[in-house]
This record gives sequence, C-alpha cells and structure tokens, in this order.
Amino acid sequence: MEFRLLGAVSVATETGELPLGPAKRRSLLAALLLRPNCPVPVDRLTDTLWEHEPPPRARSVIQGHVSRLRVLLAGADAGMYGVELVTQGTAYVLRMPETLLDAHRFEELVALARGQRAPADAVAMYQEALSLWQGPALSGAHPSPPLQAAAHALEELRLASVELLAAAYGRLGDHARAAAVLRVEAGAHPLRESLSAALMRALQRAGRRSEALDWFHRTRRLLADELGVDPGRELADAYAVALRGEGEEAAEDTAPVPPPVPVAPGAPSAPAPTDTVDLLPRVPRGFHGRAAELTALSRAAAGEAPVCLVTGPAGVGKTALVVHWAHRNRSGFPGGLLYADLRGFSDTGEPTHLEVLREFLLAMGVAPRRIPESASGASALFRSLSAGRQLLVVLDNARGSEQVRELLPGGARCVTVVTSRYRLRGLIASDAARPVPVDVLEPEDSTALLAAVLGKERVLAEAVAARRLAELCGGLPLALRVAAARLADQPDWSLSAMSTELSDESRRLSLLDVEDTGVRAALRLTVRRLPDDVARHFAHLGRHPGTHVDRYTAAALAGTDPDTAEAAMDKLTAAHLVTRAAPGRWTLHDLVRLYARGLDAGPDALVRVLDHTVATALAAAGAAEPGDESCFAPPPDFRRPRAIRDFADRDQAMAWYAAERDDLTLAAAAAHAAGLHSRTWRIVLAMWPQVVWRVLDGWAPLLRTALEAARADTDARAESRVLALLGWVLTEEGRTDEALVHLEAAPALAARAGDPRGEATALINLSLAQAALGSPQEAAEGCTQAARLARGAGDAHTERLALYHLSRHQLAAKLWQPALDTSTAALAIDSPADSSAASRVLLLTAAGEALLGMGDEAEGIRRLERAAREAEDSGYDEGAVRALGALLRVSADVGLRARYDTAMVRLLAGT
Repeated sequence: MEFRLLGAVSVATETGELPLGPAKRRSLLAALLLRPNCPVPVDRLTDTLWEHEPPPRARSVIQGHVSRLRVLLAGADAGMYGVELVTQGTAYVLRMPETLLDAHRFEELVALARGQRAPADAVAMYQEALSLWQGPALSGAHPSPPLQAAAHALEELRLASVELLAAAYGRLGDHARAAAVLRVEAGAHPLRESLSAALMRALQRAGRRSEALDWFHRTRRLLADELGVDPGRELADAYAVALRGEGEEAAEDTAPVPPPVPVAPGAPSAPAPTDTVDLLPRVPRGFHGRAAELTALSRAAAGEAPVCLVTGPAGVGKTALVVHWAHRNRSGFPGGLLYADLRGFSDTGEPTHLEVLREFLLAMGVAPRRIPESASGASALFRSLSAGRQLLVVLDNARGSEQVRELLPGGARCVTVVTSRYRLRGLIASDAARPVPVDVLEPEDSTALLAAVLGKERVLAEAVAARRLAELCGGLPLALRVAAARLADQPDWSLSAMSTELSDESRRLSLLDVEDTGVRAALRLTVRRLPDDVARHFAHLGRHPGTHVDRYTAAALAGTDPDTAEAAMDKLTAAHLVTRAAPGRWTLHDLVRLYARGLDAGPDALVRVLDHTVATALAAAGAAEPGDESCFAPPPDFRRPRAIRDFADRDQAMAWYAAERDDLTLAAAAAHAAGLHSRTWRIVLAMWPQVVWRVLDGWAPLLRTALEAARADTDARAESRVLALLGWVLTEEGRTDEALVHLEAAPALAARAGDPRGEATALINLSLAQAALGSPQEAAEGCTQAARLARGAGDAHTERLALYHLSRHQLAAKLWQPALDTSTAALAIDSPADSSAASRVLLLTAAGEALLGMGDEAEGIRRLERAAREAEDSGYDEGAVRALGALLRVSADVGLRARYDTAMVRLLAGT
C-alpha cells in the first residue's frame, strides 16, 4: 500500500488505486497525510475543504467523507499495513507507518543523498527521490489556500533537490548532464534565480560560455519586465564568472563564502580549516531508529547559520539523537565540531558562559593568555573566530534561552544544535531557532533498542513479552535502557518475568532506576526547576484518575481557578511534563503520571476532581436534554468547583461526552476503589444522555459498578434509576430475560423512595422488555400507568416518552386508531425537554405508520416523509432510517421507492 501526494492524491494497492471519489474527499485525505500520526482538528479540515464560508452542515459532510475513507481503507486491508483512521476528540488522526507515504520517502532519500560522500551514490539517491514525483503535488484536491501552500512547499523541496542533483553531477565532472537537468526546470521556472545561476555555472563548466551569457541576459530581461528588479547577487556572480571565462570546480554548496572578518593587531587568528576541532562525545551505542527526527534535523540545519532546537521530555534520547547525527554528518563541518553540556537539569550545577567559551576557544587554538577574562569579551572573540568557519556547535541540556545566546557562533555557515527539556520559545523568538521535537519511540523501534542491548536472539525468543516490556516503558529510551541493563545483568531472568514485575505500578519507577540513572531521577531534576505554584499543579495531576486533563479539571485538582491552572499547564507543556493533545486538553506519559502520583498532593485532590466530574457531567446532561429533570442532587458533602465549563447546546455536550467517555469511566472506577460510593453512581448516572444515544456501546459493566455503589450507599432512589437504565441497556442488547430481573425490581424501589418520575421511567423500560417477551398487553398497561404517574408529577417529558412507547405497543398489536390518538396526544404535549428533533421525528413516524394501517396512505406517507426530512436536517440518522424504512415498505411508486432507497443507502453508508 502506498499513499501519494507527489502528483495526484491517491492510494495505491496491489489491486490498483482506491476510488477516492470527489475532490473534497481527496482534500481531506491530503490534509491528514500532510500531518500523519497527528490529530487534525475539524476546524482545520473545514478550512481545507471550503475557501469561504462553510455550509451549515460542514461537520456532517466531513464525518461522511471520513466514514467513506474508513470503508475504503478497510476494504483494502489497510490494518495489515498498520493504517488506521481514528477519531480523537474533535479531531481525526491517520495512524500509519510514514514509510508508506511518498512525500516522506522523498525527503528521507534527499537527506540520505546529502550525507553521501561519493557523488555517484548521491546522484542515484537524488534520482530515486525525484522519480517518486508523478506530477504537480496534491493534484486532484480542492485548491484551498492551505493545500495550495502545502503544494508550493513540496514543489520548493523538489526544485531544491533538482539543484542538488545537478551539483552532484558537477562533482562527477558531468557538467553537460547537470546543465540538461537544470535547463528543464529553469525553463519552467524562469524567475527562480538560483536555478538560472546553477544552469549558468554548469554551462560555463561544460565549455558553453555563450549559452551561459545568453541565459543571463534572458533572465535579466524577464526579471525587469515581470518584477521590475535587477538580478540578485548569486546570478550576478555567475555572470561575472562567465564573462571572465573561468572554469570553476563544482561544489554542492554554492553559497558564497563570506569575506574574512578583520582581526585587531595581535589578536589570535583562526586555525586553518584542516586543523579540525572535535569535542563531540563518543558515538552512542545501541542507537536505533529515529529516521524521521534525523531527517528533520538535517532539514532544519540546511539554512544559513541556523539554530536547531531539539526538545523532548527527560529520558527521550535527545542527546543520543544529536550526537549520532553530528557524527554521521561530521564531513559537512570542516571547521570543527564543538560540544558543551550546559547541565541545565543536573545536580552538579551549570557551567558559566566563560567556562564554556574558554573550552571552545582553547579547542580552536587560542592561547590561554589570549582568552578575555569577561564573558562578553570571550563571546565576541568566539563569534569573530567562527565567522570564517563551517562549524557545528552542540549545546546540550540547556535550561533556558539566556543560557544559550552568548554561546552562539557568528559564522554564516555555522550550525548550532541546542537540546532541552523545555521548549525555549524565547530562543525561537530571538534567534529564529527551528524546533525539532523528539517523542517516545514506536513499539518496533522500542523492541529494536532492547535487541541492541540484549541481543536479537533473546528478544525474538520472547517477542510478545518484549512488546509488552516496551509498552510498560512507554517507549521512553531511558526506561528501555534501564530495563535492558537489569536484564543484561541477569541473563537467567526472562523478559516475561521483567514485564510482570513492571506491571505493578507501585514498583515500576523503582525498577526503572539503576545506580544514578533512571526515570525517577530524571523527572525529579525537571520538576525541581519548576516554580512552586507550577510544581504544585503538577503534583495534583497525579491524583487525576483519567488520561486527559482540561483547564477546569486541572483547576479542580489543585483547588485554583481555570486561568491559573491553564498558565501552569502551559509551563508544564514547555517542560515536556505534559503533552498538549488538543487545544485546552493535555495528557501525561504513563511514567510521568506514576511519578506525579508519588508526590504529596494532599488527601482532598481526588474528591475535588470527582466532584468536578459530577458537576460537569450534570451540566452536560442539562445541555444535552434541556428542560429535563436532573437525575440526582449533589452528595451532601459535595465540594463545588470554582468553575465548570459551559455547554452552548446539545452538540457541544455530546461532543464532550464522546471525548471524555474513557475518563468518566476511569473516574467512576477510581471513586469505587476509594469507597466513595455516592460519587461512583452519580458519575455513571450523569452519563445517561450518551448511554441513550449510543446504547449498544457496552455499558452494562459500568452500570453494574454503579448498582453496587448505589446499594452500598443505601440509596433506593439511585438504585431504582440504575436498575431501570441497566435493564433498558440489556433489553437493547437482546438479553431480555436478564433485563427483566432488574426492571421488575425498579418500579417498586422508586415507589418506596417517593420518586414518581423514576417509577414512570422504570415502567416504560419494563414495558420494552415485556413487549420483547411477547406480552404487549402488559407493556401497554405499564406505559399507561407511567404516563399517569408522570402527568401527576408534572413531568411532561416522561409523559410524552410513555405515550410514544404506548403508541409503539399499540402499533405492534395493530390497534391503528388508538396508536394514532396516542401519538397525536403526545405531539400536543408542550415539553421543553423534547424540543430536540428526535422526539418529534419518532412520534411523527408512529403517527404515519398508524395512518397507513388505517388505510390513509396519502396522509401516512406525508407524515413519514416529514419525519424523514426533519431527521435528516437535524442529523438524527437513526430516526431517518426508521421513517425511510416504513416508506419503503408501503410505497408502490417505483420512482419514490428508488428515491427512498437512495436516501437509505446514503444514510447507512455515513455519507
């Protein structure tokens, strides 16, 4: 399987290309492929698919295209290749090995070619890279500004690669071939001066001076006519060389070398370029993978005097990556390789600027007595001496931007690589530092790292255990190396035994420490650098039972307000202790969470976050079902959070439920484990709008936990409501006999608790099980009683719901007129809780079916068509399918049947 961006956006398989369909679907796929393995928010996809104002149902259109792409990928067995299109909150992620993407392979080949010493090898790699192009990038996609910008960036990379290919031909002495390659592109891009200059140099070296001069004059006229400018320095220099008739030696790097910086009399001069300085540490052993990061680092280092900022959490392998890259590219820095450990996260203290500069200057040949005694003087001398060199400077373990600035070299061809656990945004702002983020290893690279230490045979012999070991280490290289060191020290200890040991969360961090090295020690040094208030917020994060944190949750944990919490989370993000998973939403690495859990956060953090969860879920339920009665009151000892998020409408509330489903489940489990029964069942019951909306999503185990908690809390009202909801879920799952046991107990419990609304709901749910077991009369009687109870309690929503189910039971018994009367009466009830389209659609459908049963086909079809139309307009697909299904069963008109059938297929396909 191959994903293609370098030409038409397409997906190639062994049986041919996938039929991607319309341009907007290709555009959506292109947007996901441009950021593989990263969440792409729906808002960004909207901007990609529509240049101007998107349509009102833009989100539904995007969901439809995503659904169709999933079907196409599943049909092509994409899962076999590790490809999966998943939903992550309000974003989508295309998970895939990046080697399946032609743009990734192109950039990797170009980076490898640049590192080749042999010109012939470089030529072969550049040719292979350029052969991946099948036409203009992103062809066939919608030409929105984001995609046009991406296509332009890819085209720039292609043109730069063509220039590099020509330079490689030049190093081989094949200047005619270099000129031929360049002429095609220079003709297609006549205003790109670098192409014209390279072509002139190639022509000059090939002995075709007149052609070189002619090309210059042609380009000069175009620049004047089209842009009103004169040729730039590079083109002018190529013209001067051609005029003099000089035969230059080919060189891959054609950037002009700056003139030497004047040096004051008596000042030391730089050693000759042949006196290579090398302060790099030894090549790291066992280094594996990181192809994407190595390519990104090479790309970031390709500009003029760049500062590359390699950032990532403690133990992720930043230093190993940079030192490995530096050794692999040492030939590109004939002026020397300097290295300094700034010890920004060390117990031994940081070196001063003067100490680092003194080491650099001594290595560059400056006599000790000539080194200035002030840091500013030493910095100025270092910049002066580096101005004429092609130098690499590695500044490892920087704590802050100010620690780095005085150590930056002054040469236009120098490259500085800084590593830090912090993001150092100040260095990005002041020196245009180019970030190269480093994340944890993928499972394959993690197991390969273990094999590099333990030997391939030992890892292959326990492949499953090795994978589990990598998961428990969270892909963190430091943790993997410590685990491997323990195993290497005990050759009789199996990987399976080590995995079992690490599975115990209370011991995991201890097992991942050896001597003075380990995950806990590395994290301690990072946390120690935090301001006190930020460290306090971090400590409280360890009490969070879920996997994601928003600003409100962080505030509830620490007992602060959301603005203060968000500021702290931003600082923790900069320190790579948390990761921003989406705007306003963060997550912690498993080992970081375990470390935070071991910090002192006080006894109340868990209760605060559980009460925040209860309050937020109640707010979401209120927005999802406006006007409906709250399903419970807060517990007596409830700790109201300072602030909870607002939900503007049902869509926002349901999106929150979907994003927080796993964390809500974990919160209920944490409350249950802590014996906080009054919180456990409340968290579960507050999820009822999502349970109702996605009833077949496996809710029974969670509801059983809530039932245990309600009984332990001796709350009959809560027990009856959990029983009613659990029984309904089991009925929908087809486990009717099991459901009946719970549902028969629920009404009596509610009656004893003085809860007529709960009793009515329980009777409705019981009626569904009774009807499924062949007792329609009992079911109808239960719904009639439920409607009476709800009416007496002033609960219009539950009364309307009871009447709807009564009408369904009457329809099942072919009591057409009573079913019509019941559904009509329900539609006449004014219930704010039923202001959503779903209730009205279902009642219209019931009325339509009753009319059809009575023989009034025209009015019955009219009601069903209105139900289907309102359902489609509101995005209520289940209601639309039900109404269309009824229409398909009765329509004799071939044209109408075709229309209904097409609508049904479209809904079922999710497009």
